[in-house]
Amino acid sequence: MADVTITAANVLKGTGAIVTRGTAGASLTAGLVVYADSSDGGKYKAADCVTSAATAAAVGIALHAAADEQPVQILTSGPITIGGTVVAGTSYILSTSGGICPDADKTTGDRVVRLGYASSASVLQVSIQNTGVTL
Repeated sequence: MADVTITAANVLKGTGAIVTRGTAGASLTAGLVVYADSSDGGKYKAADCVTSAATAAAVGIALHAAADEQPVQILTSGPITIGGTVVAGTSYILSTSGGICPDADKTTGDRVVRLGYASSASVLQVSIQNTGVTL
């Protein structure tokens, strides 16, 4: 998978974005796709499309860095300046280790989690769909 190269300092929530707050369960960086680990009190950790169904259950994108046990803000829907170059009109999905890649890059064994689509060369419109489909 060819992940979007994200510059963490350039990740910004857009107007109208929905944000939730919680606790990091591992070191997180801005732009990382996360899931809430139910076996660890719902703490946020890097989502992954191949490890397990639980880790593929993405809930949002981290808006800033946080170390384990620190508070973190997670964008769950709406516009986000992702801090990297995306292609307008392209659908983006969860990759490995919290990464984001174009839908066309999915491969056998991936759990398909649609994150949203690019509305410009730098903005993703986040609308997460955990499809339950494994390729």
